[in-house]
This record gives sequence, C-alpha cells and structure tokens, in this order.
Amino acid sequence: MSFTAQTTAMIDIGSNTVRLSVYRVTEEGAYRVIDQGRWPARLSQRLTADGRLPAEAVSELGEVLRHYKRICRIHGAERIRTVATAAVRQASNRDQALSALFEETGLAIELLPGEEEARLGSLAMLRTMNVEDGFVVDIGGGSTEITLLRNRQIVSSVSFPIGCVNTSTRFGLGEAPVTKSTLDAMEADILDKLGAQAWISQHPGLPIIGLGGTVRALGKLRQRLDEYPFANLHGYEIPSDQLASSIELLAPLTVEKRRKLPGLSKDRADVIVPGLIILQAVLRACRSSGIVVCGAGLRDGLFYDTCLPDLRMEGEDAVAEESIRNLCALYPGAPLSHLDQVNRLSLALYDQLAPGIEMPSEWRRLLSAASRLFRIGAVLDYNDCAQHTFYILMHAHWNGMSHREKLLVAAIASYRNANALKRSLTAYRALVRPGDEELCAKLGMLLQLAAALDRSESQAITSLHVTGGVGGRLLLDAAASHALPVETTEVQALGKDFKKCWGLTPSLRLV
Repeated sequence: MSFTAQTTAMIDIGSNTVRLSVYRVTEEGAYRVIDQGRWPARLSQRLTADGRLPAEAVSELGEVLRHYKRICRIHGAERIRTVATAAVRQASNRDQALSALFEETGLAIELLPGEEEARLGSLAMLRTMNVEDGFVVDIGGGSTEITLLRNRQIVSSVSFPIGCVNTSTRFGLGEAPVTKSTLDAMEADILDKLGAQAWISQHPGLPIIGLGGTVRALGKLRQRLDEYPFANLHGYEIPSDQLASSIELLAPLTVEKRRKLPGLSKDRADVIVPGLIILQAVLRACRSSGIVVCGAGLRDGLFYDTCLPDLRMEGEDAVAEESIRNLCALYPGAPLSHLDQVNRLSLALYDQLAPGIEMPSEWRRLLSAASRLFRIGAVLDYNDCAQHTFYILMHAHWNGMSHREKLLVAAIASYRNANALKRSLTAYRALVRPGDEELCAKLGMLLQLAAALDRSESQAITSLHVTGGVGGRLLLDAAASHALPVETTEVQALGKDFKKCWGLTPSLRLV
C-alpha cells in the first residue's frame, strides 16, 4: 500500500484518564508515536447523584483539551480526533457537556458507543499481536468491554457499565483497606452482570488479552515484584495465580501504603483493587487460561482506523512482518536491497545446515527477522552498529513476537562473537532457555556469513548452492553477475570463527 505523510492526534476522554497520543506517518511508510499526554480526570467519580457531569469538571476538562491542542499544534497535527467513552456516555447532561467543550476548545468530540469502543480496542490488538483466539478485555474507569475473537475475527462483543472508578464509588471504597467481605461482594456483583451474556462462559481455556490502565498497572507491578528483566509490557504474560496473589497483596493495604508500593502508579492506588476484582471476575466467567497484557489500546485503534484503514495484514506472521517493515522504514541503516539479499542468502544457508544439527524449525523465523534488522544500529553509529542494533531491538516497540523471541532476534542480529553474546544475554537470563545461547551463536555466525556474501551491497550473487561437510569445508558455489573479490576476502576472514561455531570452513567459488 502507499502511505501519505501525516501527523494526527488521538485524544481519549476516558472515565479515569484523559490521554493524548500524537502519531506521525512518513511517505516511506514509517509510523510511530511522537508525543503523549495523560491527565487523571476521574470523571466517573465526579458524576453527581443524579448522573450529571458538574460544570467544574467540564471546565477542567476543557482546559486539559486546550493544553493538548497546543501540543498538537507544535507538532503540526493536521487532524485531532477526540472521543469520549463511558463516563460521558453515562452522564445525563452529556449533550450539554459536549456542546460546552466544543465551544471552549473547537474540538468536535465523538461519543463512542460501547460496541465501537470494543471494536477499536480489538483492532489495536489485532494490529499489534499475533493472537488467533481469545477474549479481548478492556477495563476502563466506567466500563468494561469484552470481545470474543476466533481466527482473528470478532465473533461477539459487549460493553458493561462497570469500571474500576464507578465500582469503587458504588461499593464506597475510600482510603482504608478493602475487606474480604467487600471483595467477595464486588466479585459476586460483577459475575452476576457477566452472567447475562451466555457466550462469555462457552469458550473455556482461551486467554484474556487485557487492555487498559488496570491491566497495564498489574503488569508493571508483577514485573517489579518478580524482577522481570524486560520492561516492555506488550505481550507480558500473567498467570491467574499471580492475579490472585496481587489482590491479596494490595487489598489489605491502605491507599497511602499502596501509593508507596514500588511498581504501582500513585494515581491508580485507590482504584487498582476494584479493577483487579473486575479482571478476576472476567477471568473466572470466561474460564480463561491466563492473561496477556496488550500495550496498545483505544488510541492505537483510532490511529489504525483513521490513518491506516487500508493496511492489510494477511498471513500467519503478518503482525511481525509489518512491524519489521516499519522498523526498517523508521531506522534505515542499510539499503533494503542489501537486507533482502542477506535475508535470502542466510535462509539458503540455514536450509542446508540446520537439519544437520536438528535445529528447531521456529528458529528459521528468528533468523529471517534478524537478517533484515542486523544493520538497524547503523542509523546511530556504523562503528558500533552491533551494540546499537541490540539496544534498539530491545527497546523499540515492535510487535508479533514474544519477549523471548525478541531477545533471540536481537542476539542473532547483533552477533559478533561468543563473549559479546554472553554479555548481551546476561541481563536477560530469566528469558533464556537451555541451548538458546549456542543456537544464537550459530545463527549469528550464519548471518555474518550471509552479510559477507553481499559485502559490496551489489546483490551480485544470483544463486547459491551450498554443500557442507566435504573435507571439513562448506562449499559455497555462487552464480553471480560479476566477480566477487570483496566477498571472497570477507568469507575467508570469517573462516576461523565460522569453523569454531559450525565445524566447517566456508569457501566461496564463482561458477
């Protein structure tokens, strides 16, 4: 597809938080978030007894929106799409409030129906996670959306008017600890509401893909408690027993003590417990196998819906493929023609050599990704390319792979030698399985050889026939459009290190 250069902002007026994301798309097809903002509005808590949003709350919201508009203007945003969700949906004076906000800010605010909110959240998940089947659950301040996915298609969807903020208000939670009887009453009330939708309990064993602040807060807390080495929340897995233990940890604490708990955001301390009770009730109602944190959410769904409506992601690895394409466009460290050639050559080498060591088939996918990303660090500094490549791949937001898979891709793409590999993996030992380091070294060395075969970046080799084990040599018979003096020299220079890793000395011949 073709891309149009644009800068677009998305504002989500949520029941708990008002959030801004500014996205930039280039003509080359690179897109990313360039600025963000958040304000803890607590609109659900501020609804009056008769369900009105008071004038002072509307006025404060207007000031925040004007501030966000100034940020958007600085970035040259051509469009600001602003949406409101449960708290405004539920306000008895929503029409007057939206009119007042338009007069104050000039922003036409869309009031999203619950089903549309669920669709956009699911769209964000589908564009950023390689999940076939599951429940997409978005717990907000004033509502919870549940969507059933089968084969990456929405089958059923519902929005409940229960969120972490209005549940806290309904059960009179204050600054004190939450008693066991209150926890049980909250869960029973939520389970009763969920029971009205029979389909929720008819698909046992599927994972919950959690969106929204409650699930992200739980993920951050668990990562801190468990000293998890990878800070990225997107794709982080939380077993059901860790949800239960987190409730047991937080509920007996006062709000003030929760605010001092490392890993938990201070402005979520008073609503985290009801949020987690909602999540636990959904987990039990769905009879789910566990929780996977989705770092993308409503604003990302709005972005894909508004700016990239024609983005087609087809095929079983489409999310990862699109993410790799976007990374290469964001960080153009080498010509795409060179990366494509290295990719082809590395896979040709793999297909010949991997069967001899019984390498798991999924590692071919990792090598394919690494061979297109190995020069990404050159966008910062060519001389320290490998080091920067590892850093970028471990800190940039890219999708379609698990945390462990991202680490392995980064290790293969940045491979220089066994000692450097060991240093890179040291901080991430909790993600590494037995045998991973050895296989990373083998594929990293294979990638170095593939890069050497196109060292002139001319894509001269048109076909490559690989024969291994002949007199301890790896014969590389290449058909090429011109002589390969540079490639021959590079292959010879790799000979000793390649033999240490593979037990073979590579030899390039022009045929």
